Amino acid sequence: MLLSISDTHFKIDLDPWERIWAFYFNADLHIPLAHIVRATTEEPSSDWREIRLPGTAIPGLIKAGTYYTSQGKDFWYVTRGDRYLTLELTNEFYQRIVLTVEQNQAWADQINQRLAAN
Repeated sequence: MLLSISDTHFKIDLDPWERIWAFYFNADLHIPLAHIVRATTEEPSSDWREIRLPGTAIPGLIKAGTYYTSQGKDFWYVTRGDRYLTLELTNEFYQRIVLTVEQNQAWADQINQRLAAN
């Protein structure tokens, strides 16, 4: 997974295997910074009532794809570890994007600094 940030957008590029696990074959995820409410490194809440459609879930190994929750539609690409980057969104297809990434705190800080500057 390759993350990038510009003056106006946050971009998530999934590699081919990540696309297969997440059943996500659309274009890369481009989120306008104006649509990001906040970025956190907290572990997001998750429960058994979520509906995965489509996606992959192997407990303790991977949770990837689109999940329908009581809050709305989420996109997850989480593997082992606790390096969460959670983006809360508004006016987007997904209400939340949850990833595990290296340097998650640095990404959250950078996104939140850009949001504060606007």
